[in-house]
Amino acid sequence: MNLYQPHLVRIEEKTDETADTQTYKLVFVDPEVAAGFDFKTGQFGEYSVFGAGECTFCIASPPTRKGYIEASFKTVGKATRAMRRLNVGDTMGFRGPYGNFFPLDRMEGQSLVFIAGGIGLAPVRSVIWNALDLRDRFKDVTIVYGARSVGDLVYKRELAEWARRPDVRFYQCVDPGGETPDWQDAVCFVPSLVEKVAPSSQDAFAIVCGPPIMITFTLPLLEKLGFAPERIYTTLENRMKCGLGKCGRCNIGSVYVCKDGPVFTAAQLKALPRDL
Repeated sequence: MNLYQPHLVRIEEKTDETADTQTYKLVFVDPEVAAGFDFKTGQFGEYSVFGAGECTFCIASPPTRKGYIEASFKTVGKATRAMRRLNVGDTMGFRGPYGNFFPLDRMEGQSLVFIAGGIGLAPVRSVIWNALDLRDRFKDVTIVYGARSVGDLVYKRELAEWARRPDVRFYQCVDPGGETPDWQDAVCFVPSLVEKVAPSSQDAFAIVCGPPIMITFTLPLLEKLGFAPERIYTTLENRMKCGLGKCGRCNIGSVYVCKDGPVFTAAQLKALPRDL
């Protein structure tokens, strides 16, 4: 596929995740493009609304599920407001995939710890389903997720499904003040829940994504729990604009997030300039 050329995709489904966040299920209009499209978990794309612009999101669905891609986005600007006005059956543009990916091949035979906050669950969701679709290749799977409030939790039906699975250890929380009267899970910040759960670092990898402040407090906590920085992964997708290293908006020192990332280990992050 031509990475510079947007391809038409049709909206097959729209799902309201929160008051300001939606998930679109997209299928390629051209059957040849659809047949030739492939990606790896952690990669991203550029989604365009004609006449309004384009925006960068991860591919939120796993590569193990063929025939469509999914994108979850929060309405925050001109392009995302235009996306929100689209309906099922409408077309938009997609170009990609871009960037590197989570090395699941390296993680086979190991335990996986997924930690996410808010809409940061979108890229982690892709890896979670990728791993669960290949469940026999991994040891323990632990998911820790939280949001500002109950209303800000995304993928609620999938959260309930993960909580029911006997082969997944699932924990969720909301920030203090964000609970409802019927909320029965933890009320705390995500790093606090990680510290309470204390997932084992033995033969394990951790994948983290969420608000910068959550990542800032979670990465050293994981190291305290015994995770080597080389076995902790995160994604910096929010820094990307053009996706091709042309605009220079996502550089951190000599590193271009869109080309050298968006997936980095905690060890790699430590080597980047402090402007992160």
